[in-house]
Amino acid sequence: MNLMHPIHMFVAVLLISVSVAMDAFAVSIGKGLTVSRIRPVDAVKSALWFGGFQALFPLLGYFAASTFSKYVVAVDHWIIFGLLAFIGGNMIREAFEEEEENARETAQFDWKHMLPLAVACSIDAFAVGVSFAFMKINIIISVICIGVVTGAFSAAGLYIGRIFGSRWQMPAQIAGGIVLIAIGVKVLLEHLGLLP
Repeated sequence: MNLMHPIHMFVAVLLISVSVAMDAFAVSIGKGLTVSRIRPVDAVKSALWFGGFQALFPLLGYFAASTFSKYVVAVDHWIIFGLLAFIGGNMIREAFEEEEENARETAQFDWKHMLPLAVACSIDAFAVGVSFAFMKINIIISVICIGVVTGAFSAAGLYIGRIFGSRWQMPAQIAGGIVLIAIGVKVLLEHLGLLP
């Protein structure tokens, strides 16, 4: 199979990368709202989690194109909705709990918090990988581009969220939870055909 022209491929992959990164960007803004301080290592962790999973899932989708895609695509919106609603609800609940500030800040970037978010934001990327299998496109360049773009967007989103959240910690954490739930509801409604 002949690959598409390099310039056309680059433009297509870049546009796909930006669109795929938007969920991670929005979730990172919500996450940034929940902490009063972000260390550089937190931004790196966020970029690696989101960027890594956004690169992994298209690769998995590419190689599993015809075998498993119909099953994942059939339920991906329910998985995304369930994960984001659970995580968002948990953020709202934690906003009302009496916790030490430092304990909350440390916990926000451990694997228990980051893994579900990274998976939830990456499930749609599996379908993108499936579509790559039917396009004349270089899969390695594509997943690297998706990973780098998503990582950059998620790190930026974290700082953007922190700027708005540093003064209003509790309301911002509640808002972050609502944002996650809203993203899950939006994905669900789009897949059910109730939103354009």
